[in-house]
Amino acid sequence: MASDDYVRRTAITRLSVSSEQAERLEDTIDEYRTGANIATKIGWNCRETESRKLQSLAYDDIRDQTDLGSQHAILACFQAAEALRGVAERKRQDRPYSRPDFTAPTVKYDAKTMTLFENDTVSLATTGSRVRCELVLPDEEDGYQHQYLDSDEWEVTESTLTARDDAYFLHLGFRKPKPDTEGSPAEDRTVLGVDLGIENLAVTSTAHFESGQELLHDHREFERIRGNLQQTGTESAHRTLLQRGDREEGYNRDYIHGVSNQLLAEAVGHGCTHIVFENLTHIGDSMPSRRKFHQWAHAKLVQYVEYKADELDIEVGYVDPRNTSKRCCECGHISDENRTDRDSFECEKCGATANADYNAAKNVGWRFVRRGLQNSRRTGDSQLALKSGTVKPNRGFVSYSEQEAEVTSTDKFHPPRSKRASAPSE
Repeated sequence: MASDDYVRRTAITRLSVSSEQAERLEDTIDEYRTGANIATKIGWNCRETESRKLQSLAYDDIRDQTDLGSQHAILACFQAAEALRGVAERKRQDRPYSRPDFTAPTVKYDAKTMTLFENDTVSLATTGSRVRCELVLPDEEDGYQHQYLDSDEWEVTESTLTARDDAYFLHLGFRKPKPDTEGSPAEDRTVLGVDLGIENLAVTSTAHFESGQELLHDHREFERIRGNLQQTGTESAHRTLLQRGDREEGYNRDYIHGVSNQLLAEAVGHGCTHIVFENLTHIGDSMPSRRKFHQWAHAKLVQYVEYKADELDIEVGYVDPRNTSKRCCECGHISDENRTDRDSFECEKCGATANADYNAAKNVGWRFVRRGLQNSRRTGDSQLALKSGTVKPNRGFVSYSEQEAEVTSTDKFHPPRSKRASAPSE
C-alpha cells in the first residue's frame, strides 16, 4: 500500500524516566544526531537523495563512528535522505538552500526499535540495552491519545522521541488505511500563521513573539568590529576576523535553531497540522544591502522549520505576501493608512487595533485557510489557530474549552487494547 493511501496522526505523550534511563536516552539522541549528520555529509558530497542508496553509502561509517544499533543507523540514513530531498526541491524552486545540519534533540523509532505494551509502557532501543518507560497519559476520559492507543483502526508507525526542558516526549505516529470508497475521509487542517520581520524575527497567529533584537544587536556589533579589523589590515587582524566570523555564524545558527524550536513547540501545543509563512523567494531582489542579513535569517529559519516539521508530521506552506501587513484581519479592509506606525495597526474602516506583526501573522494563516477552501479536491475543515481558540470560515471563533468539551463527549468509549503487545511479567 502506498504511503498516501493512509490517514496519519500523531499523539504526543511524556515519558516517565529514571535518571539512568534518561542518561541512556540522551546518549542515544546524541549518537543518532551524529549518525544523521554523517549520512547527510555523504549524501551531500555524492549528491545522493534516495534512501536505500544512501544507506549503502553511509551505513558502515555510521556503525563505525557511533554506538547506534543497526536499525537506528538505517533510520538515520533515511532521515538524512529525506532532508536532502527537501534541499533538492528548494534548489529546483530557486530558493535559498544549504546542507542540512541535524541539531534537534530527537531520535526516530519504528516497529523494530520500539514496542508499546497494554499496561501503558513502552520499550525503546538505546545505544546500550533497551529501556522500558511509563507513558504519562491523561485521565481515561480526557486524553485524546486514547482514541489512537485504544483503537483497532490505528496502527503504530514511525515515531519520534524528543528531549525538551529536561523531559522526554514520544511523538507516537499512527496510521490507518483510507476507505476504498469514492469519497475519501475529510482532512482537517489547523493552521499556524507566521509573520517574519525585523524587530520581531517571528510572530505567530497564536500571539507568540520571537524578538529579533538580540540577533540584530550582535550582528551590528560584529559589523562594527569587522570594520575596525579590516582597517587595521594586519595578518593578525585577518586571523581574528576569520575566527570571529566563524563564531558569529555558529551563534546565529544556534539562535535561529532556538527560534525554530519555539515555533514548532507552538504548533504542537496548539494541535496544528500546518505552519504557514509568506513566500519570500524573491524578497532579496528589492531588499537594500543593509537588510540582507534579515533575508538570510528568515531563509535559514524557514529551512530549519521545514525539516524539523517533517519529523513531527507537520506540513509547511506558503502564501502570497501581498497586503498581509495592510489588511485588517477582522474585516478584510486593505489600506496603507491602517499602519499607524511600524508596531501598530488600526483599521480605518472598523477601528480594530492590534500589534502590526500579530495582525500580519493572522492574515498569513487565514490566506492559507481560505486557499484550501477554494481547492475543489479538498475535503474537511480548515481552521486558523489563535491564542485562545480557532476560527473557521463557516463557524467563526471557537474557544479551546468548547473544543475540549466536544472531544470529551465523543471519546468516552474506548475499545479494548488489542493491537498493543501484552506486557511481559516482571
